[in-house]
Amino acid sequence: MKKSTFTLLALSLLTGHAMASSHLQQQLEKMGATNVKLSDSVLPGFKTAVSDQGVVQITNDGRYVIQGQVYELKDGKAVDITNRALLSQLNALENEMIIYPAKNEKHVVTIFMDITCHYCHILHTKIKEYNDLGITIRYLAFPRGGMNTQTAKQMEAIWTSADKVFALNEAENGKLPKNVKTPNIVKKHYELGIKFGVNGTPNIVTKEGELIPGYVEPKELLSMLNN
Repeated sequence: MKKSTFTLLALSLLTGHAMASSHLQQQLEKMGATNVKLSDSVLPGFKTAVSDQGVVQITNDGRYVIQGQVYELKDGKAVDITNRALLSQLNALENEMIIYPAKNEKHVVTIFMDITCHYCHILHTKIKEYNDLGITIRYLAFPRGGMNTQTAKQMEAIWTSADKVFALNEAENGKLPKNVKTPNIVKKHYELGIKFGVNGTPNIVTKEGELIPGYVEPKELLSMLNN
């Protein structure tokens, strides 16, 4: 095959792929999705679509959409891979997280939390137990009442403090920040939580992207992560 012919064929395939992706994006936008990004899916005949509203699987012809959990069956286990497409967005926020590292790290989890959440507070009082078991805790902010709340502004003050760990510990001890701020960083965290399907706190995300809703005792969480 001549080089020019090969180049034309490659351009034709790229154009066709772009047109197909554009068609799928338009289909999802008609349903109300915004900021749609498409990638290859683990499901044959599907694309994975990530939008501000979350993750769905859409057929290549744009006719069918699947919304819900996708499990990979591997070594006799069912692994939830629904939100794996969001992991790059999650890890991109690492510098904005409030992190409690384990010295002998075995697992890393990211937790969407709210400073007014009772079970988040219980979880926070057991940080040392999680760390001692080898579990590093990374916090992202998720004000349950939304962005137009005092909690969101208080959490912004915490997450933008010079010493974020100290500021959060103080808040968990009842000493909330007096100088609140417009929630910008917190807004990013909140919007990512929505994509993951978070609708309450705490919600725990494993390094594989699996979402574990609710509070989990340290030893129970270790068992879940090991398995």
